[in-house]
Amino acid sequence: MSDAAPPSDAAEPEHTAGRDAAARDAAEEESAFSHPPVDPDATAAYGDHPDQVIDFYAPRGPGSAAPPVLAPLVVVLHGGAWRAPYDRRHISPFADFLARRGFAVASVEYRRGADAPDRPGEAPVAGRWPDTFDDVAAALDALPALARQALPQADPGRTVLTGHSAGGQLALWAAARHVLPADAPWRIDGPAPLRGVVALAPIADFAVAEKLDVCGGASRQLLGGQKQFPLRQPYADPALLLPTGIATTVVQGRTDVVVPQAVAESYAEAAAKAGEVVGLTLLESAGHFPLIDPAADACAVVAEEIAQLAW
Repeated sequence: MSDAAPPSDAAEPEHTAGRDAAARDAAEEESAFSHPPVDPDATAAYGDHPDQVIDFYAPRGPGSAAPPVLAPLVVVLHGGAWRAPYDRRHISPFADFLARRGFAVASVEYRRGADAPDRPGEAPVAGRWPDTFDDVAAALDALPALARQALPQADPGRTVLTGHSAGGQLALWAAARHVLPADAPWRIDGPAPLRGVVALAPIADFAVAEKLDVCGGASRQLLGGQKQFPLRQPYADPALLLPTGIATTVVQGRTDVVVPQAVAESYAEAAAKAGEVVGLTLLESAGHFPLIDPAADACAVVAEEIAQLAW
């Protein structure tokens, strides 16, 4: 017989709430992943590695067939904790959803962690240093020329970055390359010509994410482990790369148990301390996955946030 005291009456509602939240998250994930992948209209390479490609989706919303207005270009960076099993195919229905809203869409693939985990039973390692960041920087640098060739309906002069979860971190990072440390290989001289960033449940503050063990310590793995984490954090953590001077909105579900609301709030607070206002749109009764689920109301909110920056 255990010496532990029986649970109090107060513990049961907390346990039940946690169970309900996990069940809700699982249902939302199942819905988001239930849509069949949507093939792009074109694919272009920005490097020699098989993962160094961009899928392009032509605008096909109401009026998209009419001349002569070019469509804003939305660059999508997928999530999946920077881990190999999750590639751009899972976010292709979201890319198609945006295309059907009249946007030109570029969905970027990039190198992620190793295919196999370090030890049996563990999740695959998150990300590759510096390859993941090399790829996102190279893709964004190559994008205007590639878009003009592959998607003549797009206007690269009206580009909005969006990304989900780990992809939200990459979108925020890509918009902050001009404020990277001086010795960073990805640093550029001035702000990228962007209309803005819409980050969806982003892993936007690595310190908070590590405290909450977001995605099983994915941000720590991305930077190469505990020893490298504090050395590389200034080169990768969006919360440390502020202010950017680029319009930024974070969309976050209040019931998100994958990347909790506290991460987004901490990023917004860091921006405010740096003298920058970051929009924070909190969605009631939405978790992590409805933001990229075309069947969810939250996805329409995301499209509207993008439109407010793009048009």
